[in-house]
Amino acid sequence: MKSISILFFSLFFFSSTLFSQNVKLGIDVLQENNFDILKGKRVGLVTNPTGVDRNLNSTIDILHNSDKFELVALYGPEHGVRGDYAAGDYVESYIDSKTNLPVYSLYGKTRKPSKEMLQGVDVIVYDIQDIGSRSYTYISTMGLVMEACAENNIEFVVLDRPNPLGGIRIEGNIVEPEFISFVSQFQIPYVHGLTVGELAKMLNEKKMLKDGLQCKLTVVPMKNWKREMLWESTGLQWVMTSPHIPYKETPLYYVASGILGELGFISEGVGYTIPFQIFVAEWIDAELIAQKLNARNIEGIHFRPITVKPFYTKHKGKTLHGVQLHLIEQEKVNLMSLQFIFLEVHNELYPDKNPFVVGDKGRFSMFDKVTGSNLVREKFVESGLKYSSIEGFLNKDIESFRKLSKQFYLYD
Repeated sequence: MKSISILFFSLFFFSSTLFSQNVKLGIDVLQENNFDILKGKRVGLVTNPTGVDRNLNSTIDILHNSDKFELVALYGPEHGVRGDYAAGDYVESYIDSKTNLPVYSLYGKTRKPSKEMLQGVDVIVYDIQDIGSRSYTYISTMGLVMEACAENNIEFVVLDRPNPLGGIRIEGNIVEPEFISFVSQFQIPYVHGLTVGELAKMLNEKKMLKDGLQCKLTVVPMKNWKREMLWESTGLQWVMTSPHIPYKETPLYYVASGILGELGFISEGVGYTIPFQIFVAEWIDAELIAQKLNARNIEGIHFRPITVKPFYTKHKGKTLHGVQLHLIEQEKVNLMSLQFIFLEVHNELYPDKNPFVVGDKGRFSMFDKVTGSNLVREKFVESGLKYSSIEGFLNKDIESFRKLSKQFYLYD
């Protein structure tokens, strides 16, 4: 009986591993198809270090080494083509030392390719790993490049990649028109549940780009990706998408704490080894606030007391106390809610430390842009920081967006 059990477990493990390892990225599929859609064309590539195939070969190198077409230009989003710029750093255009190709910056003064940047290009290929959140700027870059392609009669190809939040989770309100910005470029929820290829299809076909522009779009889909998959189910290696998204789990925590981080008052862990996974400050009693948060009995999450000393940012060298978030069953948790519930409990314990009263008011504008509305902040503050006051507002667009976005699903 013992040997049968071992055999069954081995077969189950082998079949599960085999299935997960069968996920193929858009770049893998493009290679399998012998670059058919690019043959004979002059190609521009929008990418960064996450642009790799399933064996971690760089998309830049793969395209540069092909004799089926000519790679003529590279375009870099925030953090640059090689990932050697910090968040928000101004990125200059330059010559890539490895390929001798021009690299045009799409972050800084120029976020949308100019006509001159697209000179001599027949098709733009986009291959960047996103994290599934509206405020993460890579999808903003994608939309602006799509607009430029439409304006200049250039084809646009998306090499699709997994959404590390999965394809089921949708959270947050749709952006109001007056709060459209580079951190909320489209009228979609904060967590949209789409791959970049699906999102590109929706933006294009629903005329959601500026002035209703539409480009000639081709999406190269993945193979064997399923909507319920998180990253660990794909069999793919995680390449950090930016300096503060180092681990495959970090995108989940980014949704749970990134909005609070915009206030710059309580640390969400940027500057420490577990970015976006903690809520800490000098004045907090870690044991007490952990007890209060866990007493809320929020299914799927545990708050553990923690003390840290950040290595950089405004909190550098300070001893900070609070909680580390441990997602036990992530599928049962509304991630966005966690930062607001924390602020509610924090306000009950430390009413003199209300970030909307004693914090930096200059940060409110970015907070509103990231949440997509000033009403989230205003309703929350008026209620005395009660999450229940904004829960309905944050959830109001989920089902209507799910119905809309299903039209563009490429995967089951």
